[in-house]
Order: sequence, then C-alpha cells, then structure tokens
Amino acid sequence: MDNGPLVFIVFVATVMILSGILGGILAGFKNRDYSYWIAMSFLVPPSMIVLLLLPTLKGPRPRRMTLDEEDAREGD
Repeated sequence: MDNGPLVFIVFVATVMILSGILGGILAGFKNRDYSYWIAMSFLVPPSMIVLLLLPTLKGPRPRRMTLDEEDAREGD
C-alpha cells in the first residue's frame, strides 16, 4: 500500500499548524492583531512573509470591537 498521499496530507497539516502558531507569536512581537494573523498564517502559510515585511506598530495593540460595540455602532 502506497502511503504517499497520507504523508503529504500530514506534512501540509503540520506546516499549517506550525505556521499558525508562529504567525501568532510574530504578530505579538510586531504589535499586530494576533487573531487575524493566526488565521491568515494557518490558511495561507506564505502570508507570514508579508507579516515579516510589515513594520512594528507603535503604541497599544489594535483591539477588535466586541459584538455589543459593533451593534451599538450600527444603531447610530
């Protein structure tokens, strides 16, 4: 039995998981929204190259609005 396709699937899954973890860590160092970069790095591992090229943000880390805040903004 040929295990070639199974080995490929395991390799791709390992790369995706590791790049998601590394993307989150790198986003923390760059003061970026880590949840966005974890997702992008997991789905598209080469997106970590983009993150490496982005400059580090100064000031507080960007924060996503909660659902309540989004609803309040839409109601205005």
